[in-house]
Amino acid sequence: MPTLLFLYGTLRPDRAPAEIAPVARRLAPMAHGTIQARLYDLGAYPGVILDDDALTPVPGQIFRVPDAATLAALDRYEDYRPADPAASLFLRTKAVVTLDDGSCQTCWVYVYNGPPPRDPA
Repeated sequence: MPTLLFLYGTLRPDRAPAEIAPVARRLAPMAHGTIQARLYDLGAYPGVILDDDALTPVPGQIFRVPDAATLAALDRYEDYRPADPAASLFLRTKAVVTLDDGSCQTCWVYVYNGPPPRDPA
């Protein structure tokens, strides 16, 4: 089973900062969709917090992750620490993505785990 990752912000290959761009270019685009979440502007990057009651779904794209090394590099960049989730800036968690055709796909997504943000973007 392939590893699928939903991206909504700066990790997308066409938006990735120089320090992670070579890794992001390894991702294979699969489909567009949305997640039920609140999107926050955290300054240099966005962050989402999953929320089934969010009024506006967050758009993004599903990518196939080619290998464990790519996923590990993305985890490091997002400051996701599987052995210490409480100290992680982002958590990689499963979410249901609603695709443009109305079908659903469960994917990994990085959700914000830092100090409470002020207002949604």
